[in-house]
Amino acid sequence: MSPVDSEADTDAEGAAWDRLAGLLPEPAAGEVRDCRAIGEQEAGLGLLLGGLLAYGVVLDGTTRAELSVLTETWGERESLAVRLTACADTGAPSPVRLLPADETDGESADETAGEIDGESDDASGDPVGSVRVPWIACDRCGATLLRIHTREPWGEPSYLAEAYVVGDRSWDMAADAYAALLACSLPA
Repeated sequence: MSPVDSEADTDAEGAAWDRLAGLLPEPAAGEVRDCRAIGEQEAGLGLLLGGLLAYGVVLDGTTRAELSVLTETWGERESLAVRLTACADTGAPSPVRLLPADETDGESADETAGEIDGESDDASGDPVGSVRVPWIACDRCGATLLRIHTREPWGEPSYLAEAYVVGDRSWDMAADAYAALLACSLPA
């Protein structure tokens, strides 16, 4: 079952898959598209990132962020983060960028964005025992997309995020929060 809720979301995600697969030469691009077509998105993301590395595809910050959101949507962000980080970067200015892993691990999240303990933090409304993990920054407006994770009994943030926050707004879906971040980064 797809983690998207509407036909419009499916169309937007399909367009993103086609665009991202198009970064690869054929037949590798076709293999990525085929994985999505048969419902094997997780395998397709692995093929896509493996292909980007194998073919030396250079990514800009927006494409890198979009890939991270897509991997998050399908529960593969953590397992594919090393490959995404290893992809070459254009170095060109981009409206959004992934924050470095050392800024987004559990300890840095506590220092940078704050750990939430108790019933709820009145300012955030985050769930009890959650931690905000900075993820994607907008270089135009200065906003940051945060992942909200529960704190596991052993102290680390949970594997999957519970919600996504930009400013004072919260979303259940990473793609929706990312779209809001992009909207704030568009020139007026």
